[in-house]
Amino acid sequence: MLDFYAGFWQKGFDFEGRTKRIDYWKVILVNAILGAVLSQISNPIYLLFLFACIIPGLAILIRRIRDTGRQWPWVFIGLVPLIGTLWLLWIVLSPSVGGD
Repeated sequence: MLDFYAGFWQKGFDFEGRTKRIDYWKVILVNAILGAVLSQISNPIYLLFLFACIIPGLAILIRRIRDTGRQWPWVFIGLVPLIGTLWLLWIVLSPSVGGD
């Protein structure tokens, strides 16, 4: 049932390839729910979870950007205050392009 989430951790350092829109958003949803639960249970465990998700989260974001037909440096658009965040959200909400 949660095979996609196991794949998130297994491909945690895989910056190549693509990630479909639905798989990306399922992982984001599970991470948000886990984060909310862990923040209520224990702050140190929550912080450890956040720290552990940095590299796998960046990897899945880059694979998602690639799936929209863009190059990976588009991830840096998120560093621009407000507009960059909205633009990055628009990119990850974009549909996939034809595969290889």
